[in-house]
This record gives sequence, C-alpha cells and structure tokens, in this order.
Amino acid sequence: MSGGDFLELAAPGIDRLQPYVPGKPIEELERELGLAETLKLASNENPLGPSPLGLAAAREAIAGVHLYPDDNGFRLKGKLAGRLGVAPEQIILGAGSSDVIDMVARTFLAPGRNAVFSRYAFAMYPIYTTAAGAECREAPCLPPDHPRMPFGHDLEAMAAQVDDDTRVVFIANPNNPTGTWLKRDELHRFLSGLPGHLVVVLDEAYTEYVEAPEFPDGIQWLKEFPNLIVTRTFSKIYGLAGLRVGYGVASPELISTIGRVRHPFNVSVPALAAAEVALDDAGFLERSRRTNREGLAQLASAFDGMGLAHIPSVGNFVTFELPVDAAPVYDALLRKGVIVRPVANYGMPRHLRVTVGTREENDRFLQALREVLA
Repeated sequence: MSGGDFLELAAPGIDRLQPYVPGKPIEELERELGLAETLKLASNENPLGPSPLGLAAAREAIAGVHLYPDDNGFRLKGKLAGRLGVAPEQIILGAGSSDVIDMVARTFLAPGRNAVFSRYAFAMYPIYTTAAGAECREAPCLPPDHPRMPFGHDLEAMAAQVDDDTRVVFIANPNNPTGTWLKRDELHRFLSGLPGHLVVVLDEAYTEYVEAPEFPDGIQWLKEFPNLIVTRTFSKIYGLAGLRVGYGVASPELISTIGRVRHPFNVSVPALAAAEVALDDAGFLERSRRTNREGLAQLASAFDGMGLAHIPSVGNFVTFELPVDAAPVYDALLRKGVIVRPVANYGMPRHLRVTVGTREENDRFLQALREVLA
C-alpha cells in the first residue's frame, strides 16, 4: 500500500484537515539560513523565560523521572483548588489546556453532532471537532470596522448556529490569534441563553495577562452553569510551555465524565512540580504583566506611526495588517532572524501576529519590519 492510500482508510473528514502549524522553531531557522541570535516572537511564549521558582522545582523533580507521575496530580490539584475556591474533584489536568479541550471533544462529539465556534478562533477547535467525526459550525465574527472589538466573537451569530445536535460550544476569551475579548455582561448573557444539552468550553489561556476591569472570571460561574468548563494553562504567563501542563475546571460531574477519556499519566513529573510551585511566584507574574502591558503599548504606538492597522489586544500578542500579502513580509523577516506568526491558515492572508517581547526585542522586530516594508 502506498502512503497516499492511508487517507482512504482514515475516518471521514480527516482528508480535509490541515495539521496545526506551530511557530517556526529557532533551531530550524538558524539551520536553514545559517543565522545566529534569532529572535522568536511567534508562539506567544513569555519573553522573561520560565517562572524561576517553577524552573527550580522542575530541576529538582528530574531525579524522580524514572517513576510514573502521580496520575491524580494530588498536590497540584490541591494547590489550584485553594487558589480558585473550588474542590479538587472539579479539576482535570492536561498536557497543556489544549489536551483538556481535546478530551471534551472526544467525550461529547461524534458523527451526527456539531460544535460551534467563531471565525478566527483557535485553530485546534475545528481539528478536534473533525477528528471526532462531528460537524464544524463556524459563526461569522464581528466586522473589521466594529467600534469596540473588530474581528471579535459575534455571540448572536454563534447562538444562531446552535441546534439540537450541538454538543460543544468553544469560546476563547481572550481569543487567539486576534487578542479580542468579551465583557462580563455580554458573555454571561450568552451563556444564560444556551440550552443545557451542550458543553461550553471557555478557553482562558491568556486570562492572567488581562487587566481590563470588565473582563470575566469564568470560574465564578461554575455553580450557575454546570455545563461550563473553563480551561487554563501554565504555558503562557508562567513560562512553562515546554513542560506542557494545563487544567480544566468544571462541576465534579462534568470532570468525572471527561476523565473517562483522559490518557493516564498525561502530565509529567517535572511539569507537576513546576506548576505547583509557579503558582506562588507572584513577583514573576507581576513582572510579566508589566512587561506585557508596556510592550502592547510600544507595539500599538509603532504600528500607528507606520500606518498599519492592528487589532486591539489584551493577550501577549498583537495581530497587525499589512497593505500587501503577508507571506513575502514574513519571509523577509525570517531572513533578518525575526520569527513572527503568519495567520493565513486562519483566513487572514494580509495579517501577521507578533508576540510581545521585551522592549529590546520589540525594538529589534520593529526595526526589521520597517526595513522590510521600505
């Protein structure tokens, strides 16, 4: 059998899927172009590195990696439960929050069912949905000229896509790759209007960066909405992306149901140790927020000065629009040793997404962008 024939054996819809494309690795670019001192601003990683407390805990835990991790994650769940005001049985751990989202899809989606999400939302939602054999229902987003949130989730349009066969609704708040966000009142109203035969995934991967006063904390709504699961991660502000650890919080009944499809030992020994201790690294989190706050302002001001439209963001990244197709600009930036993220796979061929770096890293990116556009 030739390699191409395997798609004929795959489940329906797999042949239409394009694999998730991560940000280009530094090592790959340096190997291809013979570059040194490459700057990666493509994957929304923390430019300050990992939480120092978390890193120290991971190093210490390495000595125990000949043993399987605690499959229940007792210590990390206990720490999270105390911080979030929930019971440990309301928490499920994953290899990043994307692992938890995949569990939801595998639990509730199947042929004859559908999932609803917004256009320009996280690229894994349609992948998980299609892999489960379910129908993708992509709602149109708010228009680019919307006065408050261009390219944001249009909740009315999403509600209109829900029917008797809907089993999952995905909401990213803040959203990746646009950085847009939903206010507390509008999101609560949307959740209140949804039927009870579906599960709502509120993806809050970037929530720790948000400083807007009207931004909601989905965990406060779990008692009111037993079909809601809130997912979060240690990959972003905590700087533990390479260790792969995230979690979901929901009612005990929902967590128990999702847990039936969880892979055993899905969070490693160093990841469990690092995440538990990183929760106490308040100083690192505040430095990370300050760096991000200042970097967002720096990038927005520079884009305005260059006449480049950009989407207002509360995450640790900004998506901006070019007057031409973004692919040649992206390639030219690579040759200057600067990696950003093309988002043509989201249907945004003239946009690029850049992670907020340190002031010096932002300056280097902006200088390279000016030279490319000139």
